[in-house]
Amino acid sequence: MRLYTRTGDAGQTSVVGGRVDKDDIRVEAYGTTDEVNAFVSEAIIRMDPQRHGDMIRDLTEIQHELFDVGGDLAQAGRKRQYKVSAEMVEHLEKWIDRYNEEAPEIQRFILPGGSSLSSALHVCRVLTRRAERRVVSLAKEQETNDEVRRYLNRLSDFFFAVARAANARDGVDDVEYKRGGQVFR
Repeated sequence: MRLYTRTGDAGQTSVVGGRVDKDDIRVEAYGTTDEVNAFVSEAIIRMDPQRHGDMIRDLTEIQHELFDVGGDLAQAGRKRQYKVSAEMVEHLEKWIDRYNEEAPEIQRFILPGGSSLSSALHVCRVLTRRAERRVVSLAKEQETNDEVRRYLNRLSDFFFAVARAANARDGVDDVEYKRGGQVFR
């Protein structure tokens, strides 16, 4: 099987229900979730299976869920059953709560950083925020699965929580924003 088809050489790509320009907001939305997915693998390879085994497991599950997000976002016109559900959002919330318990109480805003692993997870967080913004723009113009937007919103919170937990497990302090006062009490 050839990897190239030449069908996109004129600047269009296939989505469920037809063809669109490669810079279409729908393609931007699912393309950005693909960027998140690729960078999740970057975070995983920085993990020690002994210290971060549960994180590896959870992030691998998220990679599969991000494929589901992309599939839901790729639907234009002809619709099939959406895969992203409220249950997936609730599952993320449980993970967030669990990882948040591992990190020290937040006193100030947290800058991306600390360990190499935490930094990679913060990149996942900001890429997820960008994907969420793309989905918000898409939803203004076309029908989308509302659960995708909720999922991405929660997923960015997950990456924040797991980045802080990774620092805590690795004995590295979060990088606090020092130019502001204590904002969390």
